[in-house]
Amino acid sequence: MKQQYLEKYRKLGLKISYYRKLKGFTQEQLAEKLDKNLAFIGAVEAPNVNRTISLDTLFDIAEILEISPYKLLKDDD
Repeated sequence: MKQQYLEKYRKLGLKISYYRKLKGFTQEQLAEKLDKNLAFIGAVEAPNVNRTISLDTLFDIAEILEISPYKLLKDDD
C-alpha cells in the first residue's frame, strides 16, 4: 500500500463499518456473506490497521450492503 493512500483506506474502512451497521450486520455476518474470515473484516474496518482490499471485494461488499460502490469511495471532506 502506498503511503499516500493510507488515509483513503482508513476512510474506506470507516464507511464499510458505517454501512454495515446501518444494514444491521455484525462483522461476523458480513465476513460470512463475503466468504472471508472475521479477522479480515476487522482489519479492513480498523482505523489503525493498514489493510487493502481488491475491487472485487469492494464490489461484493457494496452488493451485500445494497449500496452503490461509489458510496464507499466518495470523499466526503
